[in-house]
Amino acid sequence: MSTEVHDCIVIGAGIQGSSTAYHLAQNKQKTLLLEQFVLPHSRGSSHGQTRIIRKAYEEDFYTKMMHESYELWAQLEREAGVQLFRRTGLLVMGPENEEGFSNIKATLQKNEVPTVLLERKEFSQHIPNVNLTDGNGALVDTTAGVLYADRSLRAIQGLYQNKGGVIKDGEKVIDIKPGAVVTVTTESGVYRGRSLVITAGPWANTLLTRAGLELPLKVVKINVCYWKEKIPGTYSVSHRFPCFVQYNPKEAEIYGLPSNEYPGLMKVSGRRCGIDVRAR
Repeated sequence: MSTEVHDCIVIGAGIQGSSTAYHLAQNKQKTLLLEQFVLPHSRGSSHGQTRIIRKAYEEDFYTKMMHESYELWAQLEREAGVQLFRRTGLLVMGPENEEGFSNIKATLQKNEVPTVLLERKEFSQHIPNVNLTDGNGALVDTTAGVLYADRSLRAIQGLYQNKGGVIKDGEKVIDIKPGAVVTVTTESGVYRGRSLVITAGPWANTLLTRAGLELPLKVVKINVCYWKEKIPGTYSVSHRFPCFVQYNPKEAEIYGLPSNEYPGLMKVSGRRCGIDVRAR
């Protein structure tokens, strides 16, 4: 076992763990980032090319947090010299008289987020090839867009290493001994740190148990679908088609992104398990 003691050990090199490690290294903390799989890999929640970023939330505190988040993403882009964000806007649709849609609208207005309210009579002029369901309202969070996930992960890991941070991938953690100095044992070595951060996604319960902790965490699988564009090119980022979310308090909430990862295919998913998504 090495006598070296890190200021912090981070377990899990997804976007949460990599970002944590980056900021620790930026603050002159001697940091070790451990990952059980060989990087890059497709097994975690940070895998894939695109994610939605937005300020359109029901909860006021999330919208406030996103102001700082946008600034941090812009800072990361400048430092990495790579485009990580593309502004597309987010089309939000939902029952006008239901709490969810009303809360989003109120939160955006309260926080003075640039927003376009779409009247039914002019909806098709702004958003062609999409039908607005009777009784639904629609708005666009114009600050929203697409984050390039895989690219962001590579960028932040590179910057972390540039600041002296160490990444050890392909090292599965098999034991954690808490204490004034935490001891982390992997299949390849033993490491010591004054503090420990666990950002292991669906493997969190296993690691927490090894650290003597039990939390009521439940792993949820989200299926992602790719729909073929009816009219090639009209649902693409270059055609200015927005990200979108359809709120429905009685069913699944459907969200999607313009075609980007695979030419001619839109990315569509839902926020609840077991949803039945059918093309029309």
